[in-house]
Amino acid sequence: MKKILYATMILLVFTGTAFAQSQSFDSWLAGFKSKASARGISQDTINNAFANVSPIQRVIELDRKQPEGKMTFAQYKNRVISNDRIAQGRRLLRQHMPLLKQIEAKYGVAPQYVVALWGIETSYGNNTGGFDIVPALATLAWEGRRRSFFEDELMTALRILDEGHISQSRFKGSWAGAMGQNQFMPSSFMRLAVDYNGDGRKDIWTSLPDVFASSSNYLAKSGWKSGERWGREVNVPSSFTPSMFSKGVKKSVTEWGRLGVTSAWGHLLPQETVMGYLVQPDGPTGSTYLVYNNFDIIKKWNNSTYFATSVGLIADAISQ
Repeated sequence: MKKILYATMILLVFTGTAFAQSQSFDSWLAGFKSKASARGISQDTINNAFANVSPIQRVIELDRKQPEGKMTFAQYKNRVISNDRIAQGRRLLRQHMPLLKQIEAKYGVAPQYVVALWGIETSYGNNTGGFDIVPALATLAWEGRRRSFFEDELMTALRILDEGHISQSRFKGSWAGAMGQNQFMPSSFMRLAVDYNGDGRKDIWTSLPDVFASSSNYLAKSGWKSGERWGREVNVPSSFTPSMFSKGVKKSVTEWGRLGVTSAWGHLLPQETVMGYLVQPDGPTGSTYLVYNNFDIIKKWNNSTYFATSVGLIADAISQ
């Protein structure tokens, strides 16, 4: 998905509630159906998609849920990078390596990153979400907090059904509309999903060739640099000031080495011209990482330093 960040939640909750109460769901739905028809969605798809649809209270609750305190990166990492997840990732990487290498040849994304994303997003396809996509998106669109965004996603979801990529009964995902084993939002699906197995459908729910190729296409179109890693954990001199830990301070790996940065194990950094910058997800008391272009590309998938760092660490672990 990709992921939706909710910053000013309290204010928006009251705004969304007031708006929703000013218009009934049935009234909003009638207007939306007219828009869908005007945009060329077939009447059969509209009728089938919205049969017996009503707002899902649980979706509204999840949309309004307040975060209960800040999770540290160390806590987040312990949650998403388990020994079991790494072991399963290594097994699946070996199992699907021939297919993944074929896809790498086309898109330039190394297999371990595709598998790492798969693992973090849906535990390798085991947790893709149990919400019906159309009712969930309709609920969020009607609620009104981000009406324009969710109406666009809902319209795209109808187009996915209209084009026959997935059946209505299998059209499921997260409460916010992220779909399939790689959790694409409908708009990302339409732009970047791939029918790699050539069956006429972009099936990110059950076709691993389509899942892997779609993830690779997403990264490639976002600017992935083939042959480069995401970054590495490092040690830095105690003399470094806070200003050194900024995306605006980019230097080559060689230059960082000259300034005294070493690997996490105290080894000298390689002589490389790859440009990178330093990040400390938990501040000066936590780990430090020297990150490169592909780290930023992972953040285009999910704009979270925690997420991108964890994807990189899992990719490193399963490729060993």
